[in-house]
Amino acid sequence: MKNNFRLTIKTISKSALVVVIGALAATSHGGANKLSGNAMDRPNVLIVMTDDQGYGDMSCHGNPVLKTPHLDRLHEQSIRFTDFHSAPVCTPSRGQLLTGMDAMRNGAWAWAFGHEMIRRDVVTMPQVFKKNGYRTGHFGKWHLGDNYPYRPKEKGFDESITHGGAATHQTPDYWQNDNFDDFYRHNDGSFQQHKGYCTDVWFDLSMDFMKRCQKAGTPFFCYLPTNAPHTPYYVEKKYSKPFLAAGMDEEVAKYLGMVVNLDENMGRLNAFLDANDLADNTIVIFMTDNGGTTGTKVFTAGMRGRKQQYYEGGHRVPCFIRWPRGAFGSPRDAEDPAQMQDLLPTLIDLCDLKVGNAARQQFDGISLADLLCGETEHLSDRKLVVQWSKLDFPAYGDAAVIWKEWRLVHDRELYNIASDPGQQNDVASQHPEIVETLKAHYADWWKGVEPLVADYGRPILGGAENPVRLTCFEWRKKTTKANVTVQYSVWDGLKANGEWMLEVETPGKYRIELRRYPLEANAAICAAYPARQREFVHFNECKALPILSARLRIGDFDQTLAVKPTDKAVPFEVNLPAGEIPLKTWFMDETGEELCGAYYVDVTKR
Repeated sequence: MKNNFRLTIKTISKSALVVVIGALAATSHGGANKLSGNAMDRPNVLIVMTDDQGYGDMSCHGNPVLKTPHLDRLHEQSIRFTDFHSAPVCTPSRGQLLTGMDAMRNGAWAWAFGHEMIRRDVVTMPQVFKKNGYRTGHFGKWHLGDNYPYRPKEKGFDESITHGGAATHQTPDYWQNDNFDDFYRHNDGSFQQHKGYCTDVWFDLSMDFMKRCQKAGTPFFCYLPTNAPHTPYYVEKKYSKPFLAAGMDEEVAKYLGMVVNLDENMGRLNAFLDANDLADNTIVIFMTDNGGTTGTKVFTAGMRGRKQQYYEGGHRVPCFIRWPRGAFGSPRDAEDPAQMQDLLPTLIDLCDLKVGNAARQQFDGISLADLLCGETEHLSDRKLVVQWSKLDFPAYGDAAVIWKEWRLVHDRELYNIASDPGQQNDVASQHPEIVETLKAHYADWWKGVEPLVADYGRPILGGAENPVRLTCFEWRKKTTKANVTVQYSVWDGLKANGEWMLEVETPGKYRIELRRYPLEANAAICAAYPARQREFVHFNECKALPILSARLRIGDFDQTLAVKPTDKAVPFEVNLPAGEIPLKTWFMDETGEELCGAYYVDVTKR
């Protein structure tokens, strides 16, 4: 049933329904609630997604020490999906949300290394809203590619302000961002400083965007994914102090303090929506991106597992949906299993968005609109697959399969969460028929995704982004298992290397500059970088490295140049053909022994 009818069907008789449908067909322009033809009668959409906040990290879910009154209020006003599933890590969840597709199918199934980018041919949520006349804004974490053509701008956002990579301490981010007064990337690619604490800034920017859309009479789609409470745990002491006083260790206290700050911002957001007459006709969705982390030391909501794991605590997350003007009926729990992939089809139905058949056919998720609006009591019987990977190629069976109360984990363990919510008793031997049913479903699913998962997202040279800043975040074929996605690796001079998988769009002459530190650090390749102390943050001194030469290999080009003590970059001039091409670098000492790769490379089309 189209959403135009969702606001009226509960208040009219069956005999009048035909008349109403005819009138709506004659007057509606296809948008939900567009009974008057006014663009602002269409529902706005606001999605808030927090980072690494577990299901149990709020008081409405029973946390014994954490008070979250504003999230509790939203919980009380919403349809609450109590069996809602993300991926066990951040990037796959975000890609699933924005595409309606399983992570293994849309390309973004890992957190880095060329597998955190949505495939270029996949239609995204902001693209759908934009084509339907919405203004689209994104403020906060992205983590779906830092280079063209994978940035928010290319994926459908009119406005975007974001940090780089997965968090403020990672290599694609501005050098030594620390959650306070940070530099964030804007649509044009430039980093600009924003005063204030990160979470406060994201909410401020989102509210400003919504206010401007309202003033312009344009419906909005606003995506507000915070980087809190992900590491690093930097927060004002007033938020962590009460937990420290209660005897908790510093890491837990800071983590919980970040959640308290988030809750305060949810209060500010609700007050803003109320004060500006936006609350009634704005669909607000709150969720987290994966299972718990540091908060699990305090409370797990009775679930086994945490982030990165396939037990329930790794991928079951809160999902609250509120729309006062919609025909949702009374706030209540929805207990059927649902997933991130369902939200795009759901919003298409609720907002009555026009979408082509090709886009609809890509969805792995289903619409939850009828369930939300009380037109059905249960979703269709289906099986869900949760999978991601930190390997270069995902392992068969390294997944969870969800069917009603059943969970098949790692293709061998079976749990019934209705009778065993903590997943303590593997009952695979007692229910071989259930195991075989779920294994068969997974096998069929794997056949559909296996041909796609080997593809890399390739940053493009000579395209809309120039210069292109590459970081070791995207290395494949790494020479170490250590984490090269964080700036700490640069500080320590981690002996690590890998290669970038790139595509040259425009053939010609390029300048390729190899760096140890990013441009904004303004530091020599060999030099130590000084320690830095702020009220809430301490950065250790970065080690000096005895680098005397640098090597670049890209395609058929392979050259080594000397490095002087004062050099901040080593420039190479290269002629590149169009097409896919790998790039690899080396920094070496006086004996020619490899010390590390260039953690940062800037490529400029001449």
